Amino acid sequence: MNNFKKINDLVGWAVFVISLIVFAATVERTASFWDCGEFIACAYKLQVPHPPGAPLFLLLGRLFSLFAAGDVLQVAYWVNMLSVVSSALTILFMHWTIVLIGRKVLNKRFEELTFNEALILLSSGVVGSLAYAFSDTFWFSAVEAEVYAMSSFFTALVVWAAFKLEIIEDEVTANRWLILIAYIVGLSIGVHLLNLVTVPALALLYYFKKYPKPTYLGGFASIFAGLVILGVINSGIIPGLPSIAFSFELGMVNGMGMPYGSGVVVFLILFIGVMVGGIAYSQKKNKVNLNIGMLALSFVLIGYLSYTLALVRSNYNTPINENDPSNILNFLKYLRREQYGDRSLLFGPIYTAEVESVEQGAPVYKMQDGKYVVYDHKQKVTYSKDGQMLFPRIYSSSPQHVELYREMLGIPEGQKPSFGDNLKFMFSHQMGHMYMRYLLWNFVGRESDIQDAGVIDYTRKGALPELLATNKARNNYFYLPLILGLLGFYLLYRKNEKDFLVTILMFLLTGLALVVFLNSPPTEPRERDYIYVGSFYFFAIWIGLGVMQLAEWLSKFFKNGASSGIAATALSAIVPVILIQQNWDDHDRNHRYHQVDFARNMLNSCAPNAILFTGGDNDTFPLWYVQEVEGFRTDVRVCNLSLLGTDWYIDQMKRKTYESQALPISLTKDRFLEGVNDQILFYENPNVKTGINLQEYMKLVKDDNPAIKVPLQDGSMINTMPSETVFLPVNVDQVKKSGIVPKEMDPFLTDQISWSVGKGGIMKPELIQLDIIAQNAAQGWKRPIYFATTLASSSYLNMKEFMQLEGYAYRLMPFKVPGAKDGFVNTDIMYNNMTTKMAWRDLDNPQTYYHSDFYLEVPVVTARLSFLRLVDQLVREGKLQKAKQALDYEMKVMPDKTIPYDQLSANYVALYLAVGDKKTALQIADTMMNRNNKALEYYLTERRGSDTREIQTALYEMQIIVNGLKEAKMPEAAKYEQMFNSQLQRASS
Repeated sequence: MNNFKKINDLVGWAVFVISLIVFAATVERTASFWDCGEFIACAYKLQVPHPPGAPLFLLLGRLFSLFAAGDVLQVAYWVNMLSVVSSALTILFMHWTIVLIGRKVLNKRFEELTFNEALILLSSGVVGSLAYAFSDTFWFSAVEAEVYAMSSFFTALVVWAAFKLEIIEDEVTANRWLILIAYIVGLSIGVHLLNLVTVPALALLYYFKKYPKPTYLGGFASIFAGLVILGVINSGIIPGLPSIAFSFELGMVNGMGMPYGSGVVVFLILFIGVMVGGIAYSQKKNKVNLNIGMLALSFVLIGYLSYTLALVRSNYNTPINENDPSNILNFLKYLRREQYGDRSLLFGPIYTAEVESVEQGAPVYKMQDGKYVVYDHKQKVTYSKDGQMLFPRIYSSSPQHVELYREMLGIPEGQKPSFGDNLKFMFSHQMGHMYMRYLLWNFVGRESDIQDAGVIDYTRKGALPELLATNKARNNYFYLPLILGLLGFYLLYRKNEKDFLVTILMFLLTGLALVVFLNSPPTEPRERDYIYVGSFYFFAIWIGLGVMQLAEWLSKFFKNGASSGIAATALSAIVPVILIQQNWDDHDRNHRYHQVDFARNMLNSCAPNAILFTGGDNDTFPLWYVQEVEGFRTDVRVCNLSLLGTDWYIDQMKRKTYESQALPISLTKDRFLEGVNDQILFYENPNVKTGINLQEYMKLVKDDNPAIKVPLQDGSMINTMPSETVFLPVNVDQVKKSGIVPKEMDPFLTDQISWSVGKGGIMKPELIQLDIIAQNAAQGWKRPIYFATTLASSSYLNMKEFMQLEGYAYRLMPFKVPGAKDGFVNTDIMYNNMTTKMAWRDLDNPQTYYHSDFYLEVPVVTARLSFLRLVDQLVREGKLQKAKQALDYEMKVMPDKTIPYDQLSANYVALYLAVGDKKTALQIADTMMNRNNKALEYYLTERRGSDTREIQTALYEMQIIVNGLKEAKMPEAAKYEQMFNSQLQRASS
């Protein structure tokens, strides 16, 4: 077909338009959880996100945010649209890539194709690309402001360019395409490093182009060369060049007395001179390979230059400025991703390893008096030989992880794991649960969106539990995408060995090779399928090629040449159709606002000018978004405890931001630098019998007073906590005049508050928390201090008895309510906050899709637990009408039809009975008891290990309800107790 190229271009743009329309129709309208809130905020104001950053993504995100035309509520939507466009472009280039590979299978030029061959080839591209477009993992990333959509685009672009390069016969033109590929790779570094993983496979593809008669030795050599290039970029360029620049800087500033930055400038001049000289020399001497290599490196570096965004913007002290990469020291840490630590890949300790010695490692510098001064050294830990292993997979010493290792592998406590146990964990959990499960999610079907949900099970008997049957993420593809992909795999194996090797290498490098490299722990805070989206991309290429294999088989049954192509197209089209039909409802993010409303509700739980301690990403990033983009409650200073152990973040907390004044931190920079006061040991001083004044103690730390120091084995000194009890003086009259203490709490006021910080010592985040509390108390409790209710129990500093619950946050008070181990509720403030100041948009809309995993768990559990605490306290205070109003309000804004009842809802039965509403109590009881009874019938009929959590949850909810009914002496209790006992007996047996 002479016009095939034009038709192919049009069909490619057609699949682009189709995917663009689908993604645009289902895109998130505001900020999602996890990194999205941070990325949107950083794109909108060009700030500095967590390392290694995504500067090119931020620049393009800023460009898209301008379409909001000044409406801050539309900024998130338009930054999300960047992912929509990137994803649609991914599908465009994927279609063209499948067509390029398919042409080689047919072994014909485009002009030589018959109508049937052209139809089959175009159908292959359409089916494969749309199957990927509507696959679970890719669609998820396509509709939110994360880097994975744009990373997929760069992967698709560079793979298409490599296959395009292969058919270019003119060597000069081909060399230009090589340089283009290098530039794309360089640009992709500014988004995500996934693209780099494909380099060894691209090297193999280039080898096949250059050598029509390849050898095994040549193939392995080309892959090795690709691995070397990957290593050069990942280790030699990204962190390597800044490291060399710092060596120049150190020599010129410390050795020659030059000003800061002079060494970097000299290095850049020399490096650019070498690059220019090398290119000029290669041209002059007509050394083509050297010239191409130097130009390719130059274009990689040009793309890599997007990282200067972090350096430039950090110097403006933006409110979000993670790692503060404003100088060469911090910029180097930022690029090295030092805050995440290291994991041993080839040889290292396992979880039973014991520390033999701790020695001085690399020096740690600070800028002081015009020099770079070594003030500390990193620790170099040596482990016992019997605690180390080749290829360590079970490496984490976290108590939670150790328990899971033992449970998964059946290792008794005290027994050391074998190398076989190590490999068993890698194959069963890392490769099985954390990769193969995700692969089959996308091409077989997904059981549900509950955390750790498995692949849809076609063999299981019995009626599905209601919540499983109605789960919108229960997607059934009937194995069709998997089967078509295996057909394409088989076709390449038979007809094009070279591309078979290239695609399978790409599939493995972006899949199982990443599994080995990432070396995941036994549990993750969320599903990680998005990491392996590149692997699913290459499997979808096989899906497209499966159309050709199907057409080949069908041609044996059709005499008419075009009939086999039409039949294969019709049959194969079922795959993208069933994918979009099954996946639409759980990827449509219309009317979802709960993640942003969660952030607003958290901030609205705080009094004006408050300090709010939060925990990890989902506690903090949505709050950053609503403050930075929507300008909501900027008087509240959000203080992330996960970052409060870093010197750069403490520095930021000591600066005024928007309406929030600087935090009252007394310690100076030299007292909280990296490596300084990272840990304060507990070392009881017998002379300190009544505890230590926290304000005086912080002054001792600030002055680096030897009175609180003890020597370590290496001769260095470390600060200690001389008593587990600390206290703060309280000016009772001043506090009463401030009006922060309710009148009924006046009897609890004393001239001093004291509590135990424990005997485990304290870490830097806790030290800074205590400093803030101490200085704020010295200023008469001037600023309200809050702790998010979502924090880990260890983050409350053993001060829960001093904390007043006012919504989604506890307020630290200058008095103690003995026995209030989980804080005490101020019903007046909390009722007003929960019913008048908080937003619940579309949580009552059954058409809106809400995940059942962490994406919904945080806001719903936080809300329901808050209502539970409020109503329980109102009942205790005898305010039954108000308690019923609060209960009814919760049931109205989060009804069962949208947000199914959970463990917390089970407690509402007893509370409704307490307020005299037996009808509603019995409705909830009946719904939950019957629902759980049917669920247990399903799980206990054919019990599997993966069902343990569901069984325990169902029994627990039933027990709560039965106990509530029995305590209220309800006649219905007997019926439900019999139901519960029957299922408990089955579960126990």
